[in-house]
Amino acid sequence: MSRVLVVGAGVVGLSCAVRLLESGHRVDVLARDLPRETTSAVAAALWYPYRALPQDRVTAWAAATFAELAALARLPRTGVEMVPGGEVLRRAAGEPWWASAVPDLRRGVDVPPGYADSWSFTAPVVEMPVYLDWLSSRVAELGGTVTRLNLSALPTGADGVDLVVDCGGLGSRHLAGDPSVVPVRGQVVRVAQVGIERWTLDADGPTYVVPRSRDVVVGGTDQEGEWSRTPDPEVARLILERATRLVPQLAGARVLSHRVGLRPVRPRVRLERVGDVVHCYGHGGAGVTLSWGCADEVASLTGSAILA
Repeated sequence: MSRVLVVGAGVVGLSCAVRLLESGHRVDVLARDLPRETTSAVAAALWYPYRALPQDRVTAWAAATFAELAALARLPRTGVEMVPGGEVLRRAAGEPWWASAVPDLRRGVDVPPGYADSWSFTAPVVEMPVYLDWLSSRVAELGGTVTRLNLSALPTGADGVDLVVDCGGLGSRHLAGDPSVVPVRGQVVRVAQVGIERWTLDADGPTYVVPRSRDVVVGGTDQEGEWSRTPDPEVARLILERATRLVPQLAGARVLSHRVGLRPVRPRVRLERVGDVVHCYGHGGAGVTLSWGCADEVASLTGSAILA
């Protein structure tokens, strides 16, 4: 049995840990922030390839993740549901580059006034606190551990460790010495569920309304280079104003909380093996969307590294 250390306990790190454990490795997850404290916990977690490149690899990872999340939606207590919805377009456009990853993509359905076109499909929506708890439990069931540890560097060369998997997200800017990873600030407002059953996205803004079992996540912002995690009341007001124009049913919904997350954006997702380290970070706003596809590739790279 080979020992692997996974750095990072967000959705990508935990998914990689599960796949590695299922492959027979001994896995320990080390992270400054525990799962419910990560950027993943803030996400609206609608399956959608946002701020992630390159297109060909992202489409393949997203398709694999779509299939896995659809399977998890059939299981109890995962926090995953398949929810119908659509992206509305202010200008008519060609087929989205990720279209092959979606089984039921349809054009021109439920186009609201003021919009030129739409793409509608049933997508995984993940209630992240529930899902992160499920992933953590799955790691434990398979014999892995999750430990809080503020690392100053990747723990390469640690006694008894065969490989390190770097899923540090924005932390990889420091841990991997990679200044190309930058924060893109996303603010959301969580409101009480008022009977909304479909998700809606307008990428201009971006503005999105994502219903969950007991609440609705409303966003958002896309502020590159902004490090503040403090919610801005004026930004929240504008988010709700835009979202209510998009989904009038939101009018008067009771605000439950405000959250901010920092997306780890990079020109390209980094997923590669370098010596005894497998890097897997820079997923932008698509950590959930790419998580299982990337975890499958990490498991493949890890296996070949250990056998080499």
